[in-house]
Amino acid sequence: MRLTAIWVVAAGLAVAVGVLAVRSAGADLRGRGPIGNPDLVSAAEIEGRATPDPNLPVLEDTFSGDYGRFVVGCQGVFASTIDAVPAPGWRVVSIEPGPDDDVDAIFSSGRRSVELEVYCNRGRPRLAELESKTLPVG
Repeated sequence: MRLTAIWVVAAGLAVAVGVLAVRSAGADLRGRGPIGNPDLVSAAEIEGRATPDPNLPVLEDTFSGDYGRFVVGCQGVFASTIDAVPAPGWRVVSIEPGPDDDVDAIFSSGRRSVELEVYCNRGRPRLAELESKTLPVG
């Protein structure tokens, strides 16, 4: 009887932790691009038809740092790279031109690299991820 009670309490605790984790992750995802945003087209619907509506305005934003600047334009849910300008001592390793559901750019300087990923939320560029890495010596 005692083992059954302990098992029930442990199972209930595990379920509660799981529900809390799902709610927390869901809260982080809401408002981040097409996920959880009912008035936007889903990323799956964009695939294969990356043609923005020419009647929609292009809204731009610039994301800057010690790496340089990444300029992205959004036309509805479609993101396009407008410019990627490295800072002195940096270079642009790669850019995704778009139009797509998101675009990215990678900047590099010596052992450091910075990757930016930008998507469109309600027609405006939003930074989804900025990842900075430093390669180990040796």
